[in-house]
Amino acid sequence: MDRLLEILEEILPGEDIENCDTLVDDNILDSFAIISLVAELEEEYDITISPAELVPENFNSAEALWEMVQRLSE
Repeated sequence: MDRLLEILEEILPGEDIENCDTLVDDNILDSFAIISLVAELEEEYDITISPAELVPENFNSAEALWEMVQRLSE
C-alpha cells in the first residue's frame, strides 16, 4: 500500500489522498491521471487492468485502488 500511496502522490501532488474517498467523483483524478495511474499500477504490480475495472468505485480512494490491485494480483 505504501508504494501505491507514493504513486498517487506523484500523480496528484498536494492532494490528501489517504483520506479522500471521492477522487473521481470530485474530479481530483481526471481521465489523464487515471491513464497514468493505470500504467504505473500495471508496471509496478505486474497486473492487467481491463476496461471493465475502469469504474469510479475502483478509483475513488486509495483503499479502493489497493483492493483492486490485490484482487487482480491473485
